[in-house]
Amino acid sequence: MSRSDPALHRIAALVGNPNSGKSALFNALTGARQKIANYAGVTVERKAGRLALPGGGSIELLDLPGSYSLDAASPDEEVTRKVVHGEFAGEAIPEVLIVVLDAANLEQHLVFAQEVLELGHPTVVALNMVDLAERDGLTLDPAALSEALGVPVIPTVAVRRKGITELAAAIAEAKSHADEALHSRWRLTQPERRLSAKHMARGAILSKSTRHTVENGIDRTLLNPWVGPVILFAILFVIFQAVFAWATPFADALEGVVGSFTGFVTDTVPPGLVRDFLTEGVLAGVGSVVVFLPQIVILFFFILLMEASGYMARAAFLMDRLMAGVGLSGKSFIPLLSSFACAIPGIMATRSISDPKDRLTTILIAPLMTCSARLPVYAVIIAAFIPPDSVAPGVGLQGLVLFALYVAGIVGAMVVALVLRGTVTKGAASGFIMELPRYQLPRIKDLAIGLWQRAWVFLRRAGTIIFVATIALWVLLSFPKAEPGESQMDSSIAGHVATGLAVVLEPIGFNRQISLALIPAMAAREVAVSALATTYAVDTDDEDLAAQAVTERIAADWSLPTALAFLAWFVFAPQCLSTIAVTRRETNGWKWPAFMVGYLFVLAYVFAGITYWSAVALGL
Repeated sequence: MSRSDPALHRIAALVGNPNSGKSALFNALTGARQKIANYAGVTVERKAGRLALPGGGSIELLDLPGSYSLDAASPDEEVTRKVVHGEFAGEAIPEVLIVVLDAANLEQHLVFAQEVLELGHPTVVALNMVDLAERDGLTLDPAALSEALGVPVIPTVAVRRKGITELAAAIAEAKSHADEALHSRWRLTQPERRLSAKHMARGAILSKSTRHTVENGIDRTLLNPWVGPVILFAILFVIFQAVFAWATPFADALEGVVGSFTGFVTDTVPPGLVRDFLTEGVLAGVGSVVVFLPQIVILFFFILLMEASGYMARAAFLMDRLMAGVGLSGKSFIPLLSSFACAIPGIMATRSISDPKDRLTTILIAPLMTCSARLPVYAVIIAAFIPPDSVAPGVGLQGLVLFALYVAGIVGAMVVALVLRGTVTKGAASGFIMELPRYQLPRIKDLAIGLWQRAWVFLRRAGTIIFVATIALWVLLSFPKAEPGESQMDSSIAGHVATGLAVVLEPIGFNRQISLALIPAMAAREVAVSALATTYAVDTDDEDLAAQAVTERIAADWSLPTALAFLAWFVFAPQCLSTIAVTRRETNGWKWPAFMVGYLFVLAYVFAGITYWSAVALGL
């Protein structure tokens, strides 16, 4: 089938402003018949699916990036512009355009709708999220809006699949609704479009509650320039307290399960290479990371809750003033906040930033955000050296230290951004326009699916990247075998590598075990924990000592200055090959990834050294 032949390959495309519910509508229309790839030669995601039409047959449906205008101001908007104009090689012009409008924010969304109608393509309008409009006291007249626009308008609630059948039918019939007169009718200037959108929105609203909605009252508080930031940081503080306080019983239970498996293997498998492989490699290594799954789940629970409720966009609005102080805008906040989960989607999210210098700066500082892969590293060190004491009612010392590490990453990122914007990415801060989504009660099902997906990603990494890196390290630690009375660490290949690295890292307080763990941690940061566990397990002949949790071994072997230096290293170190690879892809070369890796390693070494030397000087 030739993609360039529209008669054989029918295409429809969803277009609309960000936060219009486009992706939810796409999911409702296509179900599981979806595929995700990148546009040829472009790093922006291409999401496509098959829509079954009521009368039989199907059409390929594209979910285009959210856009405020076809006058592209960002990589995302450029893709939307090219698709609707048929400028991608081998890609047919969409046969039908489906403009998705937020029913509760009609005036803003109708500005873009007129620009789409000017193209003269067969068009259907999905008046989405009508349930939220009704909740806010709006009663709408889709027929009046349809008459004003000259195209079919279908009310929908995508998340509840309301209006989906009617919308599919309208898409199937859209060609018969094409009207060449629309092309000239909507050829307006931007001020004219805004005035027209205002009149059409007023004409489509049958009634409007005059009372202030609860949402407006909440925003007056949450977006207050003085109160809002305090609330934001209080929420973040509660999150990091919960990561330790809520997760501890579950983490202890998982650690007990891993310990039981280790005991079972020790009791049933004869001494030898196979038992060593299972206990020192698989269970000591991978098991030491899996026990931190509860912390990961709790962190993502709060992130998903903020996203689903509509608070995340408010946080970006609040941070705009702070971001402007370092030469960025609030647009950079969402990618940076996404980087708390993982720097990879955070870096990819910078495609929505129109200013190339802003985008590059955001990419370069994204790895400084404390991603979830760092959490097991932080958790094991904090558990080993910080007592679980309360410093105030409901405030634990361990959670306080974790919060401080996250703040250190944020402060580091802001300082680096300020330096970059004054030097290699010099330029004026761009403006910030953002539409705030409606508040919503998160759906339990959506939260559960989101948590399961992120937990599965973590476990899959444990079963693939972490497993492979840990086993490779175990092999290097286990061979050649030590002579009686010799240390296995001294005799092994890995031991010789660690001895060489220690020359460079010993001045900042790192021992050979740490030096060795930093190498496989380049694959993924959390591998550092499994690498330490495997190293300590291999480097002892005492099976009871080898079976001890990595937390206990670290607490017994490290000094507090070394532990603090290790934490400081991981605040800055760019130890994730996947992040480096995606940076190369997003910047179209190795220049900026090399620069990023270089400056981050320098910062890691310098701040780990300062931390170690200061702690020693203070007698810690």
